[in-house]
Amino acid sequence: MSNLGGFNDRVARIDLTSGDVGYEGIDEEDARKYIGGRGLGVKYVFDQGPDVDPEGPENLLAFMNGPLTGTQAPMSGRIAVCTKSPLTGTVTDSHQGGWSGARLKWSGFDGLLFEGQADEPVYAFVEDGEVEIRDASELWGLGVHDAMDAIEESHGGQFGKNLSAMAIGPGGENGTKYACIMNEDDRASGRGGTGCVMGSKNLKAVVIKSGTKMPKPEKPETFTEGYQQAMQLIRESDVTGPNEGGLSLYGTNVLMNLTEEMDGLPTRNGKYTSAHSEAEDDPSDPNIDAEKVSGENVRENILVDEPTCHSCPVACKKEVEVTYERKGEELNVRGESYEYESAYALGPNSMNDDRDSIAVMINMCNDLGIDTIEAGNMIAMAMEMTEQGKLDDLGDGVEWGDTEHMLDLLEEIAHHDSDLGELLAKGARRVAEERDAHDNSLAVKGQTIAAYDPRAMKGMGIGYATSNRGACHLRGYTPSAEILGIPEKVDPSEWEGKGELCALFQDLHAISDSFDICKFNAFAEGIDEYVAQYNGMTGRDVTEDELMAAGDRIYTLERYYNNLVGFDGDDDSLPGRFVEGEEAIPGQGAADGELCELEEMKAEYYERRGWVDGVVPDERLEELEIDIGPGTGVSRGDSPAPADD
Repeated sequence: MSNLGGFNDRVARIDLTSGDVGYEGIDEEDARKYIGGRGLGVKYVFDQGPDVDPEGPENLLAFMNGPLTGTQAPMSGRIAVCTKSPLTGTVTDSHQGGWSGARLKWSGFDGLLFEGQADEPVYAFVEDGEVEIRDASELWGLGVHDAMDAIEESHGGQFGKNLSAMAIGPGGENGTKYACIMNEDDRASGRGGTGCVMGSKNLKAVVIKSGTKMPKPEKPETFTEGYQQAMQLIRESDVTGPNEGGLSLYGTNVLMNLTEEMDGLPTRNGKYTSAHSEAEDDPSDPNIDAEKVSGENVRENILVDEPTCHSCPVACKKEVEVTYERKGEELNVRGESYEYESAYALGPNSMNDDRDSIAVMINMCNDLGIDTIEAGNMIAMAMEMTEQGKLDDLGDGVEWGDTEHMLDLLEEIAHHDSDLGELLAKGARRVAEERDAHDNSLAVKGQTIAAYDPRAMKGMGIGYATSNRGACHLRGYTPSAEILGIPEKVDPSEWEGKGELCALFQDLHAISDSFDICKFNAFAEGIDEYVAQYNGMTGRDVTEDELMAAGDRIYTLERYYNNLVGFDGDDDSLPGRFVEGEEAIPGQGAADGELCELEEMKAEYYERRGWVDGVVPDERLEELEIDIGPGTGVSRGDSPAPADD
């Protein structure tokens, strides 16, 4: 490719079956059309072909940074992991912050592409533009934290100085469908089962050693102008302002009290729209108080440090320390990432308001290498199934808010060493199918929802349904407008306009994920700052419309991949309790009587996207300059092509 700034024009392709490592440049047309990070990673996965077993050697596991990763751009410490998901069967990408993305860029790479399957456990060592495959037999079986200690000791480096590592724990090694990849700072590529794919390849870790070699912009004045404007907006924002904004003070868990107050916090496996709604409905039950696990409570009582990622002034990560008694033993636990989504799933959705137990559970999930959202939601699902007698053949099941059993179950899910743990490790879709428990599942396309109730926030309803990687708040973060009023306040209970809003956010986040920068910048920055920093770094001269078209192209390529796998509009669904039907459970409190008008929003959304019943027509692929290959067999006005028998 020509010398686009922000790129090293170097990707390693690693065949784990043979142990061979090859190096290649980045196709210039792909770089221009798909930006980098998520966009390029998904393109590599697409080119590998959709008809692969997610846990087979043919599946590609792509670690990709973007043209802004590791630069001076604010919040530019992200890395994308792209693959076919073993949890959902869709294409997926999952991102983590910290320093691994920046350090991969500084080591001379834009990406690492792993294919094949090693005979024995291995890890990849990256330094000075070269990749070595090394024996990981001594690391296999270790939790993430012990593995990180061993990596740091054996490589003569120091995390945070010249060394980074991304590793899996027992969850990935044992094939838990929602295993994640952790880096040395307890940051996770959490969703979609990327750690399960890594484990299926017998790849324990990716270790990167490098100095700080930040790329220089091709157009310094343009980049500096965009950077300075972005920093000013970040400093002035009520959300991101360093040491003042809600995200900086309380981390993502600043949202716990906000969503609880607006009756938008799914509670008791999503039966209720808030903890206080649950309490009012049945005062005889052991009720919970969501405030006890809020960001404000955490900051006041157990906060010990506020680390940050590369080039980030916000410092949203909240490191906590608790003393907790378990099985007669007093544990001292210190760890990062007391996040809102984690606290919701392991907290109110599981009927638990024990703040310190949640800190222990989050730390345990990080060490085991399993997604906190999925793990908490799976336990909540099991609690409801226990209540209904659907797990009677597996013993006593698990009761609401039973923190000791929850801790045990997390280990059993990762190690598959109990019948219930092994069942829950399969994910919500498979549990629902095996146990006739579809009415207990909070999953879309096999992945469970995040901490926003679609009966109270209608934009999140269409967002969950149309997310290409299964239920997800980060594909199109409409709560930015529905809760925080960014870029402008919209009525969360109103469905009209939410299809348009969701598609807009999805395209914007596809851009930031491909840069690859933290999407929290969108609480302050806008498309103007994106264009200036991107053009300044790469030397290009794209317009706002051209950059937005790239976001649309990336999102549509993902949908096209899913269409080729067999997904269509029927899969753009929501759990039955959120929509009209026999399983419906109307909202309570401020959301009293509310259900999510999904079909109306889908019609609006598909019209905005130019899709036909969730399928991308061939004309739309051509308009977006996506190489259509076999196409979907659908044209505008047609119905989706019938599935093959």
